[in-house]
Amino acid sequence: MIATVAAFDRMGEENAFAVLARATALANQGRDIINLGIGQPDFKTPEHIVEAAIKALKDGHHGYTPATGLLATREAVARRTLTTTGIEVSPENVMIMPGGKPTMYAAIVMFGEPGSEILYPDPGFPIYRSMIEFTGATPVPVPIREETGFAFSAEETLSLITPKTRLLILNSPANPTGGITPRAEIEKLVKGLADHPHVAIISDEIYDVMTYDGETHTSLLEFPEIRDRLIVLNGWSKTWAMTGWRMGWSIWPNGLYDKVRKLAVNCWSCVNAPSQFAGIAAIDGPQDDVDRMMTAFDQRRKLVVDGLRALPGVDCATPKGAFYAFPNVKETGWPAKKLAAALLDEAGVALIGGPDFGILGEGYIRLSYANSAENIERALERMRDFLSR
Repeated sequence: MIATVAAFDRMGEENAFAVLARATALANQGRDIINLGIGQPDFKTPEHIVEAAIKALKDGHHGYTPATGLLATREAVARRTLTTTGIEVSPENVMIMPGGKPTMYAAIVMFGEPGSEILYPDPGFPIYRSMIEFTGATPVPVPIREETGFAFSAEETLSLITPKTRLLILNSPANPTGGITPRAEIEKLVKGLADHPHVAIISDEIYDVMTYDGETHTSLLEFPEIRDRLIVLNGWSKTWAMTGWRMGWSIWPNGLYDKVRKLAVNCWSCVNAPSQFAGIAAIDGPQDDVDRMMTAFDQRRKLVVDGLRALPGVDCATPKGAFYAFPNVKETGWPAKKLAAALLDEAGVALIGGPDFGILGEGYIRLSYANSAENIERALERMRDFLSR
């Protein structure tokens, strides 16, 4: 047999897609499956965004675009960043990407190599650790704990930095926990990072507008003292229900921008033109659909939290952002992944076991409330019946 390099044997995956495949297979067998596993809004992309892409195609925008993205798209991102953060960024620091993961990939391969260390949130988005291990770097978990509201601790994070640390990955609002790290904690972290100028930072802010109960998102862009080593990840997928469009953006410091441009040239060439015109329409057009979606998510969030707390052996912290709940299932007596598998196979409810998001995910499951209130209520009833046996 032919052999690939060892790096591919170290690569993990995102189990949400494996659960989706299993749920789809069961549905194709005639089972009624309620999918609360995938992190995908159940809303359609707003019509004016779709029309912008259709118009772009009809207008003949069929060719290559610059590897960095169309200037008009990058300018739109700069306008949106100013609106949401109050911070001016140059379009010359914006990269248009085919989704959010390419920014993770680019940042991690820039700094990950054998002998280096990369800090990442645990529990956190599984691709962080997967790509760190792919590069041969040592993954160092930053604990994200329920008792701190699923926020990172600045003191604990800083204590994990060593001379080998090359990159620190942050995520708030967070997947899978729905936690938001308070501004005071972020300020403490930034102050401490002054003692570690060799550490780059990537801030995953894909859920930046998805906050509840008066909570606000603090962008790392607001701290000029780290701008020369800060990469900010964001995109269209969650905010405008555009997951399948594969549209992301990132903001890079001057010293790294040309490196990521070269990586784009070597890997994906560019992002397709009509999606970029759709992205401009999303940013500059009416935001009524976004507001309606967030109102629905908030209503579902309350439904989910109340429903989970009423289940035998289950407790649930109230998520402050994104569209995930991360209930504590330790008192059920089930290992988390086995519980998630049993709920899918026996109750027809697709969820993700907490260990798929990291070592500290044991004892938890992730539930996405990016599904209808009706389906959520049906899923909770099935979970109640299963856990009451």
